[in-house]
Amino acid sequence: MNNSSWIEKLRQRWQLGSIFQVVVVLVVFACTGITIALIKRPLLLFLFGESAAGSTLVTVLYYIFILPLYNVVLLAYGFLFGQFDFFWKFEKRFLGRIFSGFRKTNK
Repeated sequence: MNNSSWIEKLRQRWQLGSIFQVVVVLVVFACTGITIALIKRPLLLFLFGESAAGSTLVTVLYYIFILPLYNVVLLAYGFLFGQFDFFWKFEKRFLGRIFSGFRKTNK
């Protein structure tokens, strides 16, 4: 099996021009994930203080708060790495899927 076949599949799925772009996109996702992981504790302390650590409610609220922040950080890294257009389209698709459940259907 060819080692780069999964990268080629991602290139085609994401409609990117080169394997280098796929690698850059993967680096952006990695940087975003690391950044969000690093700010989790300070964010929780800021929003909920020391006493709320480990609470299920705090965990649920954290995921609600972190989603928009993740999207902003993803766009910022996409801009820094020169892939803003890809991530802007990615965000529009993502938000479209989230909000499609709230749209009324005409019968």
